[in-house]
Amino acid sequence: MRSVHNIRLAGDNLSGSVLRGAFVVVFGVTGFLLGREAYFSVFSPHFASEGLQLTFLILSPVAGAIIGALLAPFAQALFEGQLQQAEGAMERLSPAEIAGGAVGLIVGLLVAFLIKSIIFEMISSAGKAGTYIAIVLYLIVAIFAAYLGARIGAKIRIVPVPRNIGGSAQGGVAKIVDTSAIVDGRIVEIVESGFLEGVLIIPRFVLRELQTISDSVDPLKRTRGRRGFDVLSRLQELAVFEISERDYDDMAPGNVDARLVRLAQDLGAKLVTNDYNLNRVAHVEGVGVLNVNELANAVKPVVLPGEELHVAVIREGKELHQGIGYLEDGTMIVVEHGRRLIGEETDVIVTSVLQTVAGRMIFARPKREGVAP
Repeated sequence: MRSVHNIRLAGDNLSGSVLRGAFVVVFGVTGFLLGREAYFSVFSPHFASEGLQLTFLILSPVAGAIIGALLAPFAQALFEGQLQQAEGAMERLSPAEIAGGAVGLIVGLLVAFLIKSIIFEMISSAGKAGTYIAIVLYLIVAIFAAYLGARIGAKIRIVPVPRNIGGSAQGGVAKIVDTSAIVDGRIVEIVESGFLEGVLIIPRFVLRELQTISDSVDPLKRTRGRRGFDVLSRLQELAVFEISERDYDDMAPGNVDARLVRLAQDLGAKLVTNDYNLNRVAHVEGVGVLNVNELANAVKPVVLPGEELHVAVIREGKELHQGIGYLEDGTMIVVEHGRRLIGEETDVIVTSVLQTVAGRMIFARPKREGVAP
């Protein structure tokens, strides 16, 4: 691993040296030519002495080359900064926006090329200075047309992109995991069991939200946030795991749900969540949702009235005569006349099953006779 890192570091240094050399050469040659042109246009007509003319003929290009070489590092730093910003912007764009922007860029450059002859015919008649002005104007028009075309193309998404671009090489559709599912933690067992296929995508803005929770002054929230990072560590070991850098600056900073839905639409992916409100919004927007709570309720064993269960009564119920117990999957059982059985294990007969928003609740009565409040 250390040798691979050293090779990569050496490659980066080599590419940086080549880029610096290219900037120095380009700016040095440009300064040399501009200095030579400045001598013939400005200095030469004012010198009667041949010695001064020869001196400035040599010094002007050399001074221009030196100035150009000194300006090269600043231009390189500006170029690399703009390149990093462009890379960051590209990562936040959807494939459809990138394709549309590329087409718009090409169209803008074609438009600028078509009007080039008009610009040169209007200005180049003023002589050599007019030619330079025409070149500068053409470059400005070309840059403006390319930028405008790229922006318009990205907005209207000229090129349609298939919706299943979020599919993974493993044959499953990519899954975007939200903060609630990470903090819940049951997604680890679901992945281990093989019920969740495809790439798991964690957006960078979800990581920021998780970091905010883990830094909270509330001890409970802080514990949940740190547990979420432990869950992420487990997921990295179990599944194909990606962090998406794509963000949407046109949305409110705290609107994570809207960002998740937008990202799922752009990638053709599904959302993995426990959030009821996000679930509803995603369904309205036509985004597939995998709700961990719904999965947990779906795999619970079916219990019918009349069946016998063995349960430990652990506490009192809402009514004075009731006792409360739980099955292994967490389903609550309300035992009628079970108050006196608290702390004991007993057989009960199911009388009814009630499905609530919070989950399933089973009502039962003790099987053995003689149990009364």
